[in-house]
Amino acid sequence: MSENNFYCIQIEFATPEFDNALRLRYDVLRKPLNLDFDPDDIAQEYDSLHLACYDNRTQELVGVLILKPLHEATIKMRQVAVASHLQGKGIGKFMVAASEILAKDLQYQRIELHARNNAVPFYEKLHYSVSGDVFKEVGLDHYFMSKDLD
Repeated sequence: MSENNFYCIQIEFATPEFDNALRLRYDVLRKPLNLDFDPDDIAQEYDSLHLACYDNRTQELVGVLILKPLHEATIKMRQVAVASHLQGKGIGKFMVAASEILAKDLQYQRIELHARNNAVPFYEKLHYSVSGDVFKEVGLDHYFMSKDLD
């Protein structure tokens, strides 16, 4: 899928592209919290769908997200990260739209996610709904959100 200056593709687990995506996830999601990845957690991502977003002109990796199958109808979006210097340019919205198309193509009917408190308005604009109370994950407030796919 591509739009304007970006395109998203699925990348394979344990490849150089995956390693680059892991570095971006670390820089954006973990390093600011002084956290590292647990190698056992990363190993559990082998059965997930890894979506990478690239700049058409430079081929720079600009964003990543993971879709983890939960059961036949539901998939979980996680580890959404956009390069810090490119945030606010529509890349996150573009990646979420690409992930929804992929999920629908694979016959999933629902996407769930745990949104950091500051990301809730972003997902609400994309028609995700909050349910339940705030909870802590990696030391930050999160909300359970979901969207039914048409």
